[in-house]
Amino acid sequence: MSMLQFIAPDGDRMVRRNLRRPLLFYGIVTTVVGVCVGILLGRFAFCPAEDPPTKVAKNGTFLPGIPDSIIKDGDPGITARLMNEISNRNIEGFLKHITSKPHVAGSENSLDLAKWTKAKWEEWGFDDVKLTPYDVLLSFPDANNPNVVRVLDDVGGVVYESPLREANLTGEDDPTALPPYNAYSPAGLIQGDMVYVNYGRVEDYNWLKNHTNINVTGKIVIAKYGKIFRGSLVEIAADHGATGVIIYSDPKDYTQSGTGVYPDSSFLPPSGAQRGTIYEDNGDPLTPGYPATKSAYRYSEDSPKVKLPRIPAHPIGYGIAEKILSEMGGPEVPPDWRGGINITYRLGPELRSTGWKIQINISTTNVIKTVHNVIGTIEGAIERDRYVLIGNHRDAWVYGATDPGSGSAVMMEVARVMGNMAKAGIWRPRRSVLFCSWAAEEYALIGSNEWAEEYRKALRERAVAYINLDTVVTGNYSLRASATPLMYHAVYEAAKKVPNPNHTDTDHPTLYDNWLLKMEWADEDGNNLNIPRIGSMGSGSDYATLVQLTGIASVDLGFTLDYSKGPVQFFALYHTIYETFYAVKHFIDPNFECHRAISRLSAELVRSLADSLIIPFNVSDYSWALNRYWRTLDTEHGAKLRDNLDNYDELKDAISNFTGESQRFKERLSSLNKFDPLATRAVNDQLLLLEKAFLDDEGLPGRPTRKHLIVAESSKDAYAGSSFPGLVDLLFEIATDPDVDARWTRVKQHFSVLLFTIQSAASTLSDVIRFMPIIE
Repeated sequence: MSMLQFIAPDGDRMVRRNLRRPLLFYGIVTTVVGVCVGILLGRFAFCPAEDPPTKVAKNGTFLPGIPDSIIKDGDPGITARLMNEISNRNIEGFLKHITSKPHVAGSENSLDLAKWTKAKWEEWGFDDVKLTPYDVLLSFPDANNPNVVRVLDDVGGVVYESPLREANLTGEDDPTALPPYNAYSPAGLIQGDMVYVNYGRVEDYNWLKNHTNINVTGKIVIAKYGKIFRGSLVEIAADHGATGVIIYSDPKDYTQSGTGVYPDSSFLPPSGAQRGTIYEDNGDPLTPGYPATKSAYRYSEDSPKVKLPRIPAHPIGYGIAEKILSEMGGPEVPPDWRGGINITYRLGPELRSTGWKIQINISTTNVIKTVHNVIGTIEGAIERDRYVLIGNHRDAWVYGATDPGSGSAVMMEVARVMGNMAKAGIWRPRRSVLFCSWAAEEYALIGSNEWAEEYRKALRERAVAYINLDTVVTGNYSLRASATPLMYHAVYEAAKKVPNPNHTDTDHPTLYDNWLLKMEWADEDGNNLNIPRIGSMGSGSDYATLVQLTGIASVDLGFTLDYSKGPVQFFALYHTIYETFYAVKHFIDPNFECHRAISRLSAELVRSLADSLIIPFNVSDYSWALNRYWRTLDTEHGAKLRDNLDNYDELKDAISNFTGESQRFKERLSSLNKFDPLATRAVNDQLLLLEKAFLDDEGLPGRPTRKHLIVAESSKDAYAGSSFPGLVDLLFEIATDPDVDARWTRVKQHFSVLLFTIQSAASTLSDVIRFMPIIE
């Protein structure tokens, strides 16, 4: 067979017809090859030092033809560009728009804000923006039959009736603003004697039981806001037999001597009342465990599956509280129970005047409404299937200038800068970035919970990290952060790149320096650790649902007050009608420098998590945290655990094994061939899986929706994190349980699950094919 016949194998007839075409083809090919050889010879003859040989630089399983971007780390120059583009004036403008109207979840104003957010993200070049609707149970007061608290005389006449709305101090009297109420409170008309129960904690009821003959069964209780979540306060009152709860903000906790009150400062005026939910679980109450989509099965409100509050509750300001508390009789309260109202605080239960009673009329009703998350995506250039999330809820009880407006404005500015950079082709993240504007957080973290329930399978496999921006500026003193341990290193490194918003403090040039100065971490013995303190994650914001349902490593960021200067422990105007743009502009962050610092920190944190070749998690931080949690547990409960668990010391052994595996993982990581894309993907998968390895499908004992066995809120206070929360829950007042043996059986069972989970998490860090221990 001739060469011409080989090139044209269809037959001799074709060969004969095309003799001249192959000859021309060979001529062209010969010429092109000659030119290419000449170029290559010239290049290597005159430019020998431009690039190292491919086989040396990219040794390992490198696949020829794959672009360098696959094995390239993020561009560090993007950090400066992000920092410079973020504008405090833009943030101020966003906050002014967001807070211009009340926007409670389920309202037209809230929907308008969702549509505005979507339009902005589309304008800024996001690759995809969606509204995700859910039909959920919300709760509202009846405008025609307002909630009210009354003092009645001995014949049922009204001696005093609480005002229906807060005073209009700086033009806050918007007709769409809802009056103070506690969401999901059952309706009811209740009257009777009243008992003062301090902050309404378990220890407060125990004090009453041990030091008085007062029984709250069948009584209304009045408690101060603070110390614990209001829903926990109401639940504890119901457990003790109370028929209703009045919660008030005491001036001792919400004002500061000599500073005045709003509108002259950011401290609470007498008419200010803190709204808020009293539902203790997360997500839509009628669809527990599953998303509240159109096709969802919904339980009835009286179903055992739906754990709505059992007794009515209502919030009031200290101006109203003074009128009520001044009528109380009974013995004086102990000194540490006294508040800041100029009265004699008494326990009750009777009032000073014979036959007088307290009455609560609650008309709040529950209704199904459609709420919308807004999810915007900047698509990753390399690892499209890995997601870094940044989120903030959009709904507010009224104007919400700090909660959540400060976080909303910050997130919008980060979205603007990142979106425009991607749109202009200046930067595109390695991994996809999802911006999440959550709905109905104030009710029960509903928007984030329903979304996580709907997409939990994908998120468990693909989500890398979540940055939560809720109430991000309540003061201008210092950065504060709460995080799962994997996020510590990334947060510290990002903070080191952000300028200190206090420009006069030249001795501490970065946000990290200022944070370390103001909030240095100390160990159990009080020894400083030379790192800023990062808190444990409880609940109270959207990170909780993502951590508990999907195991996403998370951080919650904000700027806070200097608590050392007075008794006020949180932003005093929180959840009142006075949480306005005016308050932020005049008293909290006039030049929006703290807002800009949080924007810069968030942007850099997103960039590092989304762009770094190796996800910037430090697994040793988890072993350090587990050891810290163990020391806390051992100090508080070690003696009784050793007396009742034969294998108690195995917990320390499991943590020690985890520590060893984390060290070996870091050693392997230090010698990783980063030119091997399969090796880097394998390591990143191990880092991504670690947080998720602490999830248990059964959840914590008695709390199946809390699936993270290491990071969860206390069952007695939803705001507070707890070390080994399931174990601590079971040990709480165990000696007084009517069936102590049964409780210890549950402790032993959960302890076994805890040991298994820590050991299982350690195995995710092992060599990927040698993850099973040697059993001798």
